[in-house]
Amino acid sequence: MTSQPGDDSRYALSFTSGALLTREAGIAASLYLEIDDWNDVRSRLTEDNLLQTRTASSSTRLSRETVQRLSVLNTGELELLVKASPSERSLLMWVAACRRYTFIGEFAEEVVRERYLLLTPSLGYAEFDRFLAGKALWHPEVEELKESTVKKLRATVFRMLTESDLFAAGQIQQAVLSERVRDVLDARNPSDVRFLPVRVSMEVNP
Repeated sequence: MTSQPGDDSRYALSFTSGALLTREAGIAASLYLEIDDWNDVRSRLTEDNLLQTRTASSSTRLSRETVQRLSVLNTGELELLVKASPSERSLLMWVAACRRYTFIGEFAEEVVRERYLLLTPSLGYAEFDRFLAGKALWHPEVEELKESTVKKLRATVFRMLTESDLFAAGQIQQAVLSERVRDVLDARNPSDVRFLPVRVSMEVNP
């Protein structure tokens, strides 16, 4: 959803723990489907170090971030994520990040998808920085970001795009959607296909 003048809702920008978190998502989603409680999932991930981090603080941080992203998916989407192929899971986790973080969702829709549709698939840090500058007009929390934080956010978003196979060698890559992933994305209104660089609704992987 595009920000409008006068929209004073603040962006959540705490997405720099890990990147796409596909490995972690598979572990956490499977656990949730067993116990049906995100608080319990988070506790188990941390206490048992199921994400195999080196320190307790890293485990806490990564568990929290993984649960926050997965909690925007419904049960059917989580079931699909658990049995998904690596490419399907990557796309689902990109969409989860777009849902969880309005900032990422708007970048996906307004920059990544738009450039793809306009046949200008090149993408670099300059496009991210222009997007960020535009958002600062309506979001003071963006204007207040330190340069070091901006670099972290930028690097994380591009790493997410790369890990989801939507970006390579400076170019936006078409999302290759399986029918079952498209179905769960199209079940929402508006369709969450809007977060992906695809051209027409017929673009389904056989």
